[in-house]
Amino acid sequence: MPYSAHHLETAPDREDVDQRKGAAVLEFGTAWCGHCQRAQPLIEQALRDQAQIEHIKVEDGPGRPLGRSYKVKLWPTLIFLQDGQEVARAVRPQTAQELDDALAHLTA
Repeated sequence: MPYSAHHLETAPDREDVDQRKGAAVLEFGTAWCGHCQRAQPLIEQALRDQAQIEHIKVEDGPGRPLGRSYKVKLWPTLIFLQDGQEVARAVRPQTAQELDDALAHLTA
């Protein structure tokens, strides 16, 4: 499942994420966040041809346990996971190269 344009209504539990098999990208942010909006074209471009990587777009905010468990402080934050384990992170990506470098940890 490549790029997802919409945030999940309900975020998965951390335990479910930790047990996930394969490659995934957790994206934390909100629809109204200016930094998130500016990053969307980069994120979409990076994930467009990555059908083997699941994109999980999670709405974050105070009291949201999944984001707190990953110590997310700025949006967007993308956590790159392989078999439930973090292998890379991109915080407020500004260039396609930042995302390509992080994706390289998943596609190697």
